[in-house]
Amino acid sequence: MLIKRRPGWTIPEQRVTPEAVVLARRAMLGGAGAVAVAAPARAQWHLFGGAGTPATPRQPLAAPRDAKYDGGRPLTPEKDSTTYNNYYEFGDDKSIADAAQALPIDPWSLEIAGMVARPRTIALEDLLKQVTLEERVYRHRCVEAWAMTVPWTGFPLADLVKLAEPAAGATYLRFTTLADHKTMPGLTHSWYPWPYIEGITLAEATNELSFLSVGMYGKTIPKQDGAPIRLTLPWKYGFKSAKSIVKVEFTDKRPVGFWQQLQDSEYGFWANVNPAVPHPRWSQAQERLLGSDEMVPTQIWNGYGDTVASLYDGLKNERLFA
Repeated sequence: MLIKRRPGWTIPEQRVTPEAVVLARRAMLGGAGAVAVAAPARAQWHLFGGAGTPATPRQPLAAPRDAKYDGGRPLTPEKDSTTYNNYYEFGDDKSIADAAQALPIDPWSLEIAGMVARPRTIALEDLLKQVTLEERVYRHRCVEAWAMTVPWTGFPLADLVKLAEPAAGATYLRFTTLADHKTMPGLTHSWYPWPYIEGITLAEATNELSFLSVGMYGKTIPKQDGAPIRLTLPWKYGFKSAKSIVKVEFTDKRPVGFWQQLQDSEYGFWANVNPAVPHPRWSQAQERLLGSDEMVPTQIWNGYGDTVASLYDGLKNERLFA
């Protein structure tokens, strides 16, 4: 007898929102261009913005929804996930959306460096010509114990790894984010170790869940959420998902991230979601859902253990969840 196991992020069919309702909502949120198309979509990339631009327009991104990746919860209202943001380059509170409109995103390029076949810098629009965009609904869990469920548009990080052609000895990816002193007032806070750095293993990077996002809610990603390209790792606490990436370096040395540099006892390298391991200053057993403020139990690996738990076999002596 063939027994089909459902991944941990799926939900029973009877709980799925009817397709007509979803399509109507997507049309309302993103316009006709936000509705998923039947064939794989190549990027149609036209960036707006620049320093000092208020309320930067976002363009529709047509990409097919991959039904395999269902957040298992109602989508967080777009207004909540785009106005409640951590982006310390623009300020220490959550209300940085207006300030973040100064983020210069056009033109944008990505440096591929380190232990690769051919180190180079590639324009974002040229990179996006070499991948196929899709939409995935992922849960997002912040280390501060709030959570959201978002439809991200992007492509697997594994596709970038393949294009980079890492050397045999490369075991980590180190992400560097934009540090622009002209537009980012937070960079004047010299006690922070700018630029923002994060890192993951090559095995994590090539896991099917690892995603590079260039959009959300059927449109280009807002500046306050990490435009024009950010990392999305749904089983890890959100500080691992670097925003506004300008460099990806392949290395054989474990990167030390921004928050780990500040306080290693509170923010470790792995940062995998675990309700049983509290932050030193608060519990991780529950999380608050943006939009409704409902408190729900936190799931280990944020509910994605079927796909990622095997990555950590044999690492029992590591601080996997801090």
